[in-house]
Amino acid sequence: MINVLITGGAGFIPSSLADALLDKGNYFVVAVDNLLTGSRNNISKHENYKFIKCDVNNYRDISAVMLNYKFDYVFHYAAVVGVLRTLDNPKMVLDDIKGLQNVFELSKNTGVKRIFFSSSSEVYGEPVHLPQNEYQTPLNSRLPYAVVKNIGECFCRSYMEEFGLNYTILRFFNTYGPRQSEDFVVSKFLHAALNNKDITIYGDGSQTRTFCYITDNLEFKIKILENDMFVNDVVNVGNDKLTSVAELAQTIIKCTGSSSKIVNLPPLKEGDMTRRQPDNAKMLSVLNRPLVSLDMGISEILKSRNAK
Repeated sequence: MINVLITGGAGFIPSSLADALLDKGNYFVVAVDNLLTGSRNNISKHENYKFIKCDVNNYRDISAVMLNYKFDYVFHYAAVVGVLRTLDNPKMVLDDIKGLQNVFELSKNTGVKRIFFSSSSEVYGEPVHLPQNEYQTPLNSRLPYAVVKNIGECFCRSYMEEFGLNYTILRFFNTYGPRQSEDFVVSKFLHAALNNKDITIYGDGSQTRTFCYITDNLEFKIKILENDMFVNDVVNVGNDKLTSVAELAQTIIKCTGSSSKIVNLPPLKEGDMTRRQPDNAKMLSVLNRPLVSLDMGISEILKSRNAK
């Protein structure tokens, strides 16, 4: 068995990763989460899975877990997430630096082979050019959430240089799927559309994003895990098809047959970048297939809801 620790493990992407690893049959997964934003509905009942309520920012909590199991790999997702939540709670965001210190120090001391660190497209800030390349695009955001993600990337490089702890930095661009909470734009719009309520957009909706369906995200990560790819490297994880926020709302209304109206709110003062688009050449080279389209991804979410 390959032992894997997933922090923030009751969240959307981490719990989806846990299930994908468990389906393969040769992984034992321990998921830890303080359940601030994670959901108990995402906790697996698989025999090779263990959930522990734990705050990685508390050294006693996470050390008890990491010293009790000999983990081969760590996927570190635990963090305060959601644009409004991170803007409203900057001190809570900064507290996640403690979790970084704890997880990296314990990984170094317990023989972890590689840490997969969940970074974010937010580290790029307002882009100077598109697509945003891992090595050529400057990291210029000063928001606390992005700064903490950048600090996490520094932990990766520093612990590799000083202690030989291998890492892979994953810069995520708007992953969406069936388990995503309504803190995020696709799920928020879907919930409104399915209830024929107004879909609210900050500003005029011309902000562009790219949307990566969860299965593309998972298949890519598992392939680079199992094939030792992008060790001590950084990689963008996302679709490169640009969609404006207004177009996203219109697509969701069309796919759901909703009578929802689009209502424009004043723009956010900060935190709502006008453009985001990854250079995803690495991801495409690994998957060697087209990524899931937005229409298809929304259709899959609706199918999963209807199946419940």
